[in-house]
Amino acid sequence: MDLEARSLQPNVKAILLAKLREYKSDLNNLKSEHKRLALANSNQAARDDLLESGMADAMSVSANQRGRLMMSTERLNESSDRIKESRRTMLETEELGVSILQDLHQQRQSLLHANDTLHGVDDNISKSKKILTNMSRRMSRNKWIISSIIVVLVVAIALILYFKLSK
Repeated sequence: MDLEARSLQPNVKAILLAKLREYKSDLNNLKSEHKRLALANSNQAARDDLLESGMADAMSVSANQRGRLMMSTERLNESSDRIKESRRTMLETEELGVSILQDLHQQRQSLLHANDTLHGVDDNISKSKKILTNMSRRMSRNKWIISSIIVVLVVAIALILYFKLSK
C-alpha cells in the first residue's frame, strides 16, 4: 500500500501517506495491547491464590466496614430529611413570592389606572380654567360696554336737558 500511495499524484499522495502512517501506529498499539493481555491471562492463577488468602482478613475488616457503612447510611438519611425539609421550605417561600408578585402587579395596575384618571382630571381642570378665564374676560368686556353705554346715555340725557332748558 505504501508503494501504491507513493506512485499517485502529489495532492492525493500526501493525504494517503498520512492515513497510512496513522493506520500503522494503530496496528502497533493493538499488537502491544494484545501482548499485555496475553501476559495478564497467564498470571490469573497466581492472582486467584492471592485473593483466597486475603479472604480471611476481609471477614474481620468486613464487620468494621459494616459498622461504618451503617453510620454513613444514617447520616445520609438525616441529610436527605434535611434536604426534603429545605425543599419544602423553598417551595413555600416560592409560593409566597409568587403571591406577593401578583399583589404588587395588581397594585401597579391600580396605580397606573389612578395615574391615567388623574391625567384626565388634570386635563378637564385645564379646560375648565380656560373656559372660566374666557368667561371672566367676556364679563369684564361686557361691563365696559355697559358702562360705556350708560356714560353715553347720561351724556345724551345731559345734552338733551341742556338744550331743552336753554331754549
